Amino acid sequence: MPTAIAVTSDDLVLPAHDRHTPGAALLHPPEQHDLESALAGTSALLERHGHLVALVPPWLPRSTVQRLHTVRAILETDRIALLDIDLPPLGTALLARQLRQLSVCDFSPGIIASAARLLSHYIYAGALLGSVAKLDRVRVPVGLGSHARSWSPSAQFAVLAHPTPHLAKLGASGGGRGGAHGGSQRAGSQHGGSRSGSPGGSRGSSYGAAPVLPAGPDFATHLTFARGQLASDWVAAELGPAWQVQGVMENPLPAASPAWWGTPKLVEFAAGIPDLSVLYQLVASVRREQCRWCGLELIGDRCGFCAAPLTAPPPSAATPANTGRSRP
Repeated sequence: MPTAIAVTSDDLVLPAHDRHTPGAALLHPPEQHDLESALAGTSALLERHGHLVALVPPWLPRSTVQRLHTVRAILETDRIALLDIDLPPLGTALLARQLRQLSVCDFSPGIIASAARLLSHYIYAGALLGSVAKLDRVRVPVGLGSHARSWSPSAQFAVLAHPTPHLAKLGASGGGRGGAHGGSQRAGSQHGGSRSGSPGGSRGSSYGAAPVLPAGPDFATHLTFARGQLASDWVAAELGPAWQVQGVMENPLPAASPAWWGTPKLVEFAAGIPDLSVLYQLVASVRREQCRWCGLELIGDRCGFCAAPLTAPPPSAATPANTGRSRP
């Protein structure tokens, strides 16, 4: 059986592109399952699949994260990987689907677990927001001007949180079909600046300059989006064509998305590589190493199961070397 890929809520399980991709295992939070049920369910997963890889984003409730670590500690197993992945909710769901795709390949569990960090760099995650007043500045820098314009009832913002933060104010219609144009144009500023002479003129902004689209991927992707309490077709009608995506699919909004983005008035989106053969080549092209602690294969600089770094840390320099001379 393939390595089990686990998430903590069913709204993080995206439909597969093909019939060969397995589903995701669901690790229930403490308010849904007691500890005894969690231990029994996890033991059954390990017995059936051998290894379990679970995504643990930082926006999970603390009680849920503690439950995951408690279960692994009580079972005293090194076959559970708890991966700290810092992506928005829909981006996390997209990464989980890519790992599910790879789980049927001939990769070892250690390779699949450590591949999560590699694949996350190729995921473009963002949202169309009706307000950035409560957007965490650590995730995406928000200037005072954007905060002030957030109070306008017609304001809408294109925000890219990963891999490179980007913020641009769209037109009063929410971008729609009057927002930023320009095909595959790339951003001229990380924080929503605009380029002179960019297509679209001043039509998409009430402040005189056309908004600059978030810089999209320069490789083939598929776009998934999910609507919150914001009526706009900007993601499918504007962003998708500008990024030249191969396909667009709508999915229900994850329950954690409004809190992550700071508003329920949003349309979240995430673009990633859909083709299993490309994902396979990407992972297979990276040099494989053996974890010096648990012995599993890995790619990158850290084991996904035991979290040991590839190379040992340098020795402490607390004690000076003996040079054979007395100190003054």
